[in-house]
Amino acid sequence: MSTTLFAYIARQFLVGVSGVFMTLLTLIFVFDVVELTRRATGKDAVTIWIVLQMATLKLPKMEQEVMPFAILFGGMFAFWRLTRSNELVVARSAGISVWQFLLPALSISAAVGVIQVGLFSPISSAMLAQFEKMESLYFRGQVSALSVSATGLWLRQGDDNGQAVIHATRMDQKTLELQNVIVVQYEGLDKFVRRIDAASARLAPGIWRLEKVYLSRPDLPTVFQSSYELMTDLTIERIQDSFASPETMSFWDLQSFIGTLEKAGFTAHRHRLHFHTQLAVPLLLCAMVLIAATFSLRPTRRGGTTYMISGGVVAGFLLFFISDIVFALGLSATIPVILAAWTPAGVSSMLGAAMLLHLEDG
Repeated sequence: MSTTLFAYIARQFLVGVSGVFMTLLTLIFVFDVVELTRRATGKDAVTIWIVLQMATLKLPKMEQEVMPFAILFGGMFAFWRLTRSNELVVARSAGISVWQFLLPALSISAAVGVIQVGLFSPISSAMLAQFEKMESLYFRGQVSALSVSATGLWLRQGDDNGQAVIHATRMDQKTLELQNVIVVQYEGLDKFVRRIDAASARLAPGIWRLEKVYLSRPDLPTVFQSSYELMTDLTIERIQDSFASPETMSFWDLQSFIGTLEKAGFTAHRHRLHFHTQLAVPLLLCAMVLIAATFSLRPTRRGGTTYMISGGVVAGFLLFFISDIVFALGLSATIPVILAAWTPAGVSSMLGAAMLLHLEDG
């Protein structure tokens, strides 16, 4: 295929995808503003500027969600226009196969997928992390209670009397037990009260049960106790909910964070699933091109446009529905992570290729 024809088809595909993409993104932004405004009702601290800022911060994450559908519907529109104007008919008569004039769209989709994952993901994750912080602050009235690093995990709890910072090298999720624990208690914001060193701490309803405890207070000798109970309002659900969601982490940081989580004794199943899902994005976008082609490359007949639109909508809905089911199965460890992450993209690609082989070459 000539360079001129390649560039022409690529330009038509980009115009179609860009138009659908901007339309979907605009609608999502408007709906997000309306929803955030509704949630802000009765909260004097949440101004319209904060609402607009939060909606903007969430937009890059939604861009990643709508891109497959933009490729699908934009590709259908572009291929339908080329078919309706008989340009693809002329190209076929010149000996160019369907696989050749799909090459520009497939190349663009694969490139968009790589850029989205490799370059856009760090920006999107940073903005989404800021959105979640603002959401917790303005709508939930709380901040994260947990931080995981290479040195272990850090917990923070507090009440009207003061704050406590808890550090441990690791946590056993089955027994809810922390190992090598250090607790630093403060009165108010910055007045040091005491330090507690313990071999272990087990979370029970309303308390931490510490074993082999050394209590240190300012200007007083260290005291040893075999056990000690520390009041807390933390639960295992609150601790797990305080984890940074994988969507708020850069693609390039996921692997190291997975290792850190597992070293600290937590499961990284959700983050590993998200990592492989990101790897499958270029293949998924290419699959959308193949599916779009199956609905829009046939010559237009009476009712053909209705068939194309309805078929594309049904295909998009089924893809979204099945992807959610498979992702939920992978998240619950019912099926392996790699299978759950790659199934939507792989199955869509095979179905699209099979349909094109049947319609065009069969």
